[in-house]
Amino acid sequence: MLGGRQALTTRRQAIQLGIGALGLTLPRLLRAEAERGLAGPAARPGGPGDTRRRARSCILFFMEGGPAHQDLWDMKPDAPLEYRGEFKPMSTSAPGVQVCEHLPLLAREMRHVALVRSVTHSIVDHNAGAYYALTGKQPFESGQLVRGPSPKLFPTYGSVLAKLRPSGKPLPDFVHIPDVLSNLNFDLPGQFAGFLGRELDPYVAGDPSLEGFAPNGMTLTEGVSAERLRERRRLLGALSAASRGRAPVEAPDLDAHHGKAFEILGSPLVRRAFDLTEEKGSVRERYGFDHGADRSRLAREFGGVPHLGQSMLLARRLIEAGVRLVTVCAGRRYCQAWDTHRQHFPLMRRSLLPMTDRAFSALLEDLHQRGLLEETLVVAMGEFGRTPRVGQITSDAGADKGGRDHWPHCYTVLFAGGGIAGGAVHGASDRYAAYPARDPVAPEDIAATIYAALGVDPSTVIRDPLDRPHELATGRVIEPIFA
Repeated sequence: MLGGRQALTTRRQAIQLGIGALGLTLPRLLRAEAERGLAGPAARPGGPGDTRRRARSCILFFMEGGPAHQDLWDMKPDAPLEYRGEFKPMSTSAPGVQVCEHLPLLAREMRHVALVRSVTHSIVDHNAGAYYALTGKQPFESGQLVRGPSPKLFPTYGSVLAKLRPSGKPLPDFVHIPDVLSNLNFDLPGQFAGFLGRELDPYVAGDPSLEGFAPNGMTLTEGVSAERLRERRRLLGALSAASRGRAPVEAPDLDAHHGKAFEILGSPLVRRAFDLTEEKGSVRERYGFDHGADRSRLAREFGGVPHLGQSMLLARRLIEAGVRLVTVCAGRRYCQAWDTHRQHFPLMRRSLLPMTDRAFSALLEDLHQRGLLEETLVVAMGEFGRTPRVGQITSDAGADKGGRDHWPHCYTVLFAGGGIAGGAVHGASDRYAAYPARDPVAPEDIAATIYAALGVDPSTVIRDPLDRPHELATGRVIEPIFA
């Protein structure tokens, strides 16, 4: 099992697109991907006879730590104060749907959003809960809760899409922004490719809100010019041909994996996709900056989420360029941003809601205005929710009398775009937002719905290195939220 900073360093070395002895490290990863292959049937879009509109790509907003749905988008204004909390509901552009008063910009975009208000499971642990949410698979390995990544685990959504739906463009198919998430000295499981191999791990882009942002590993090393890169490509073509006992050939015939790596490093498409300076200043401001945030402090220490606006903007640019799936994390590496078991309402009001409202609403608005929302599935979810009663203690995380602790028994997942019926509401929680009142939904069902929306049959079988079959998702597609 991998864990801690050493594991993170090893993984990042393996997946970032850097320059090695011949100017490349990516080709070895690409070759391993092709050699591994997948046994089993080709993916059937959403299953036999499915004629729904299908998304081409996906943006997954992972609100790690667990957002409180009763304070965001399943408010209970008639419940006693200790349950309903301090915030008041406001109407939205979706008839009958209300959200928190501190989400006024998102309220205007809710006509695009479907809410699944009855998601439920029993895992109160962040690490295991993250794996369950990001794969749709039960978070147990050898009878124990999954705590960190392992090559035996099921792959996350982006890795599966990179395998089954590669774009064919000189871009990573799976990008993670801004950084790998960690907790308790483990990288959170569910962020990686698991048994599909490290070559299908996400490309970790870094924080695009930082001044002078340059994506990790996507620049030529000092002394390697574009001309020198082209010369190395010509040389590799000659070496590749010589190894096959033939005369030298042009670059298109060289090893396909070196060829793709050269494409990525030399591609104007890649450089443009990651270059936020190409955006108008007004667009960047619409997504939001948090210039006053104290970046030395985490969101739960009133440091805010200053990366979020520009991370959402980068996600839109990457999807527009052809990336299959982009994960945008609400917090930073060790943040667990939405884990508000202490000072819940002050943290929500000051650290979390202002930038979330601005960034998430801008993403939905921008995708819609550009005609991208119909072909882009947007999903927002955490690993669980928060306790129905303020001050209720369910874990050893140190909840105080003003906090909401871990609560997996009922929470909300948001869907938008990609054939989703905007304004739809599926399921309901009880009067305290504590348990499903009707139509309970499991993480397995969320997984099946994500794959179906992306045109991938949830019953598709993939195989691990021991040739054991694994169905992508064993849950049921949530049909009522589709248009």
